[in-house]
Amino acid sequence: MLEINNEAIYSGHRQRLRRHFVEQGFDGQPQHQVLELLLTYAIPQRDVDPLARTLLRRFGSISGVFDASVQELMEVKGISEHTAVLISMIPQLARLYRMDKWSEKPKIETSVKAAEYARTLFVGETYEAFYMICLDSQCQVRHTAKISEGTLDQSAVYTRNVVELALRHKAYSVMLAHNHPSGNTRPSTADLAMTKLIYEALNVINIKLLDHIVVAGEETYCFSNKGLLKSLFSTNDKKVAEVET
Repeated sequence: MLEINNEAIYSGHRQRLRRHFVEQGFDGQPQHQVLELLLTYAIPQRDVDPLARTLLRRFGSISGVFDASVQELMEVKGISEHTAVLISMIPQLARLYRMDKWSEKPKIETSVKAAEYARTLFVGETYEAFYMICLDSQCQVRHTAKISEGTLDQSAVYTRNVVELALRHKAYSVMLAHNHPSGNTRPSTADLAMTKLIYEALNVINIKLLDHIVVAGEETYCFSNKGLLKSLFSTNDKKVAEVET
């Protein structure tokens, strides 16, 4: 009876996965094989196809796997801390890559660029977070900072922090951006009220609020494009409610 060399079989399969990636990238590759290839770099000399499929069943999709925490990943049998850390690094590496594609101080002179920049900020974010982008008089980014991070559906933003940050980085104007992990870009009543408070606080120190962008995945909602800023900056609170309905 012939003896089956499982190690040789696995080695050949891994080589085929790598060759496919080198030649074609991930085009045409099923998700479980993409995940399997990644796992081969953390788990040597073992068939990781069943583990890749288990992860996809547990978290629903490859993005769900990458968004899972280290602790959640380690709850899956066969996933060590070493492997869990490797997997959880992927979204942050993607964010770092996308941010690095921008220049050190990018110029954001259109709402299209503003939306693109905002989407980059939230790659890998699974909780609601709030960013502030400080610009100079030529719409060049002077500083970008996360000023709040909350639960799955809310974050606390303090106008004092916004004002202090704007002054510290000598901002001529400011853009705000926050994400909705729920997937709905429509701003809430709280979003509208907060934007108005921040506008008023910045207006006192002669700093312009150019836009507030809500990000949900690849979708964005720019206040400036929707005509919300002009309505919000009215002193008539009734207009805020009318804009949202």
